[in-house]
Amino acid sequence: MKAVILVGGEGTRLRPLTLSTPKSMVPIVNRPFLEHMINYLSRHGIDEIVLAMGYLPDAIQEYFGDGDGYKTSLLYAVEDSPLGTAGAVKNVAGHINDSFFVFNGDVYTDINLTEMLQLHRKSGAKATIALTPVEDPTVYGVVETNDSGRIRRFVEKPKREEVTTNMINAGIYILEPDVLNMIPSGKKFMFEQGVFPTLLNRGEPVYGYESYEYWIDIGTPEKYKKVNDDLLGGASKVEIPGSQTGNGVWVEYGGRVSPEADIEGPVVIGKGCKVDAGAKITGPTIIGPDCFIGQNSAIRSAIIWRNVHIGKRASLAGCILAENVSVGEQARIPHGCVLGHDVVVNNGETLREGTHVWPE
Repeated sequence: MKAVILVGGEGTRLRPLTLSTPKSMVPIVNRPFLEHMINYLSRHGIDEIVLAMGYLPDAIQEYFGDGDGYKTSLLYAVEDSPLGTAGAVKNVAGHINDSFFVFNGDVYTDINLTEMLQLHRKSGAKATIALTPVEDPTVYGVVETNDSGRIRRFVEKPKREEVTTNMINAGIYILEPDVLNMIPSGKKFMFEQGVFPTLLNRGEPVYGYESYEYWIDIGTPEKYKKVNDDLLGGASKVEIPGSQTGNGVWVEYGGRVSPEADIEGPVVIGKGCKVDAGAKITGPTIIGPDCFIGQNSAIRSAIIWRNVHIGKRASLAGCILAENVSVGEQARIPHGCVLGHDVVVNNGETLREGTHVWPE
């Protein structure tokens, strides 16, 4: 079984984190998001994945290569210019010869792909769309189905009094290869506004697969932090890296934690990290590889990427720090702050809540 993953977007909603790192490579519990997705697909028998890329493609190819070690083979297709969700899939049509999956590259989920494929084949659908419930459907496009699951219509951002369902498009599709004939080559084209409405207008069988499994769009800093917090809290299936030392604390190979540090899980400490005496780390917190956490510093509910230096008596809470950030002694980074790559926070400096700092 083949799948196409759309990883070409620039991740503008996730900036400043994605100004130097493609969205699909942002770390989720110290592993690239795309690595989690590849493992998830392989568990459902998908043995060939085509990555439709555009933005910063080299970082993806250098990390994954041909997929050796991931129980699936990887193929790469790079867009010269943005082609939209459907146009990007058309761009890889030469690799498609049977029913196939399509995934938006910013969704973390446990949706049962095996059951979804069974429904697709049993119903004889031309396209099957995974559906997931949301609390407020008025900010999404909802999908109405009949009793058998066949999709009746799409309603974009309905008013509260018009809401008939809370099920939305989850960004996962199964398509028959002839659907690609509807998509123009080399032009920007969307599934949501172009392909799916046209299929309905033609009377083609389009079905919805309703799922109540874990699902989240990681496309904003808030959602990105939430998925990490959720996974540490056990909301979804994930292999947490490192050895568990008790009290919900995982330490990866080479991590050195002073016995005089105070760590309250869930906390993940990456490879080669050093945590000095007196440091207090409170979960949910994830510290990436090769970081240094100074004496008497305090970290609460933070996500810290690779090679970050936290000075003595610094204080961090509810924030996200990208690679190579340096936080000076007694500096304070409060809730909602997001620091891009190579940012320097000087000794004693205090950022305002919610501050976003661009790289360098």
